Amino acid sequence: VMISHGYRKRGCGIVLVKRVKNPIRLAREMLVRGGESDGGSENDGGGGGAQGHCVLGGKTVEDLAEKWNLEMVDESYFWTRKRWDEHKRGLNDGEMERYLESDDTRRKERLMPGEGWDGKEYLPQGTVGCVALDRYGTLCVATSTGGLTNKLSGRIGDTPTIGAGFWAEEWEEPMPMMMYRQPAVKASVAAILPRNVLQVLGDCFPTWSGYTETNTLWPQDSKASNDGLRAVAMSGTGNGDSFLRLAATRTAAAIARFAPQRSLASAIRQIAGPGGELQQSASNRWGKTGEGEGGIIGIELVNGVGKISFDFNCGGMFRSWIDDNGNERVMVFREEYEQ
Repeated sequence: VMISHGYRKRGCGIVLVKRVKNPIRLAREMLVRGGESDGGSENDGGGGGAQGHCVLGGKTVEDLAEKWNLEMVDESYFWTRKRWDEHKRGLNDGEMERYLESDDTRRKERLMPGEGWDGKEYLPQGTVGCVALDRYGTLCVATSTGGLTNKLSGRIGDTPTIGAGFWAEEWEEPMPMMMYRQPAVKASVAAILPRNVLQVLGDCFPTWSGYTETNTLWPQDSKASNDGLRAVAMSGTGNGDSFLRLAATRTAAAIARFAPQRSLASAIRQIAGPGGELQQSASNRWGKTGEGEGGIIGIELVNGVGKISFDFNCGGMFRSWIDDNGNERVMVFREEYEQ
């Protein structure tokens, strides 16, 4: 979870939990408690023990979850037949491909809905992300995942890593400085010229008075200038290790912030679009191991107006949003918004 609030950065990640029913609520609780004036430190009389930490995991954070009265469950709560079968297929080399190519019609319809669908080139990674903009111009992002199927125990992915799988940032962009012309004033030339030179000038130019008019450009009062508020927030999904290597969401934000005249849409395209940094990072593994695959969705706020941006480098990405007219939109593939 991360929230944009001026130059103050506030974000938290929760990792390696087994009994917290809703880890995203735990991350939120940690964020709120860490934002208290004392950092949530019990030693300083604060309420919670988060102590302003950004990332906590394992037994430590699960003990805090119990202390904060969050709902806890047995590990068996998270077991599903679908994921268990996926796990077993993943342990057998080639089993997944044989599964997709089997003659089970219902299975094909379920996994491959639509002509040209191969059941592989999309992002069913189990990651769920949300970006929200409130009426006060505050952006918040929250992302959660079960991780990568058959990953090694202890592996930490991009989802709980600030700047890799999620990011929110706000800043002020100076507006072009307005200048005004000062009324013409008379500057004394006589004060800097020798007397004999003044006499010669007076003889040659009867109207010479020793003064000349000058015009000066002065900046407006700094208090009258208006800086433009700008903010971005993003959530990513895909191959987490590739997102980690690129610090993908923070890099996209940095492009939008520090590169001249760059929108968040163009920054996301550079990172997660076809041929972008994620894809290039896979090098010769692209299209073979899943490395480099991914997508990002986010909101950019410019002068009080929010704009949704997204891109991905694979066959599709499940996404939904509410457009400027208040209509709910749900999409998977790219072609729907290119037509």
